[in-house]
Amino acid sequence: MSEHFDVHGGARLVGEVEVVGAKNSVLKLMAAALLAEGTTTITNCPQILDVPLMADVLRSVGCEVKLDGDTAHITTPSELSHRADSPAMGKLRASVCVLGPLVGRLKKAVVALPGGDAIGSRPLDMHQNGLRKLGATSTIEHGCVVAEADGLHGAQIWLDFPSVGATENILMAAVLAEGTTVIDNAAREPEIVDICTMLTEMGAKIEGAGTSTLTVQGVESLHPTEHRVIGDRIVGATWAFAAAMTRGDLTVTGVNPHHLELVLEKLRLAGADVTTFDGKGFRIVQPERPRSVDFVTLPYPGFATDLQPFAVALSSVSEGTSMITENVYEARFRFIEEMVRLGADARTDGHHAVVRGVEKLSSAPVWASDIRAGAGLVLAGLCADGVTEVWDVFHIDRGYPHFVENLNRLGARIERVATEPERA
Repeated sequence: MSEHFDVHGGARLVGEVEVVGAKNSVLKLMAAALLAEGTTTITNCPQILDVPLMADVLRSVGCEVKLDGDTAHITTPSELSHRADSPAMGKLRASVCVLGPLVGRLKKAVVALPGGDAIGSRPLDMHQNGLRKLGATSTIEHGCVVAEADGLHGAQIWLDFPSVGATENILMAAVLAEGTTVIDNAAREPEIVDICTMLTEMGAKIEGAGTSTLTVQGVESLHPTEHRVIGDRIVGATWAFAAAMTRGDLTVTGVNPHHLELVLEKLRLAGADVTTFDGKGFRIVQPERPRSVDFVTLPYPGFATDLQPFAVALSSVSEGTSMITENVYEARFRFIEEMVRLGADARTDGHHAVVRGVEKLSSAPVWASDIRAGAGLVLAGLCADGVTEVWDVFHIDRGYPHFVENLNRLGARIERVATEPERA
């Protein structure tokens, strides 16, 4: 069975919606559980497809994983397998984050190359170079990253780009290395702070979380912990854009608005009334058609590349012309091809897109290429006349728990439709 969403246009979203744990954090926290023998408990887990996939990855190296609603119990044995080549590895990008913990704890790892969204090239060279600085060898053989070391030692590591994944893998290897590791030009995302917090709770010694320099003093061993995942700022921002696009009134809870300062400022410039509740959430009221705003994607604290599809979608129905510049993933503009199907007036030139807003989009069948593109197409469908069919919705299910149910509760009309494949 294949599934698509029927999205009825003309909705105005009103009400309150709660954001749960961050997809971009929980999967890495699950991988961090490999660093300590015993049972680690992670709460506020989002109920999305990627969590059971990551559980399968951990089971493939010997862990016992129990998922109970929004809680994951991960029991890591004293003896782990160093081979992470489960079929689940090819279905999500975050699976590569078992590399650092396995090398840190076992001093060797064979990790299948990861899958994930089709948003452009995401090489592993910085991951590998960081492990080499720590004293490991690292090559790619037969579709796997192969790493091995007699022992790991502290090192001075400079990242050419503040890669989130590379920062996480190097960090998780360094916490059990001998001596001091300094990671310069490290990623600064709230999800990096979250994993540093959990590792510290497990006994790691880390300074500089949230800055571009992380200093790690290696320890001999870590212990299990219980940790609550931070709220998902990308999902929170999705609802913020949804309110602005549909000229709605949404209160979003469960996410720290300080993690979304630039997003909320952009929506203020677009004409939204924005109220924040310290550490707890925010309210977006869009009284009239949004005004055009320019967006440039950059690593945190810049405007997140994950939010670029929503910037395009908002610009498509705004008054005026917007320039959107993509500096992180070159294939993210594939989303614009689908927006043009919906009547958007958009043109791309290299890293730039020019979007001239129209009063209303027109319904059409469209296809999601990744998680955020899928959600962006749904929001665009809410601003179109007629019924928009959004296909390949399994992408959306990987990042948004209860997306259809939440939208319908807030005033949208959207149905999940299962379709039998045509027989030859």
